[in-house]
Amino acid sequence: MDFIVETSARHIHLTPAHIEALFGAGATLHNKKDLSQPGQFACEEKVQLVGPKSSLMVSVLGPARKDTQVELSFTDARTLGLKDVPVRESGDVAGTPGIKLVGPAGEVDLAQGVLIAKRHIHMTTADAAAFGVSDKEIVSVKLDTARPLIFGDVVVRVSDTYALAMHIDTDEANAACAFGLCKGTIVK
Repeated sequence: MDFIVETSARHIHLTPAHIEALFGAGATLHNKKDLSQPGQFACEEKVQLVGPKSSLMVSVLGPARKDTQVELSFTDARTLGLKDVPVRESGDVAGTPGIKLVGPAGEVDLAQGVLIAKRHIHMTTADAAAFGVSDKEIVSVKLDTARPLIFGDVVVRVSDTYALAMHIDTDEANAACAFGLCKGTIVK
């Protein structure tokens, strides 16, 4: 049994307050493209990240979230001049570095929220049962590419609001030559 492996490029999730601070009072996010996870979308809006060394433009993903979170690759973090950016599951922003955010209507000095997203597989409860895994289980995944690779330390995330897909960052995709349609299988 296999599943799609998608590359998650650098992006940001914003709180409603940060959306208004960066894009103006009453601003809302505009859906540019639906993503594979139900209810998630890439936005028309972009934000500039300003680090100690350089800056990068990133796409905003919607909808708004409880905490603002910047997801980067290690290469992105080094380009920005950020140090000690941890690998974390999405949403676990406590104690992470901050960064300056610049939008067309304002700026935000984010105190925390920058992380490298831990590679993970989204599954429904039915998917998890079919694969014989459980929520928060750590597995290894073999990617069937021109440059096959087995990724360890992949967290399984189970919710009936998810669609079956694995997410890796751009550094991981480049290492595995995971371009275009890519499939993975759990290795036990």
